[in-house]
Amino acid sequence: MFSKEESRQLREEFWISFGKSFPRKWILYDTKIKGFSFKFHFDTKKALVVLDLEDDLENRIKNWEKLQSLEAILKSEYLKDIIFEEEFYLENGKEISRIYLPLEQKVSIHNKNSWQDVMVFFNSTMSQFEAFFEDYRDILSD
Repeated sequence: MFSKEESRQLREEFWISFGKSFPRKWILYDTKIKGFSFKFHFDTKKALVVLDLEDDLENRIKNWEKLQSLEAILKSEYLKDIIFEEEFYLENGKEISRIYLPLEQKVSIHNKNSWQDVMVFFNSTMSQFEAFFEDYRDILSD
């Protein structure tokens, strides 16, 4: 087990290492589309690349419908194992919609031996998300 401080230091070390290993500005850091939030998630049990729709219900439904209309293309041409969850509850109880791709292997941010696999996964998955987003930006930002 790690103390909170040791865990915090490992997390910080991972993200610094990731930034140095894959030094680039992620296009999807700021989509400029209200309610779209792309994220990397890595904890003691899993790693995933996530698109959260966190806007008010009306805009969330509108954006969800746009993404659903592109689901077949996203799965066939970019990320075949992507998961769509129209209703997802955050730890704070807030309901959002989520599209995500988990890394299908056991990993932990506390295990440095799994870091390289996670970094490669993050880089390749987010690159595919970015390619999709760039190709369909007009539809998604309409």
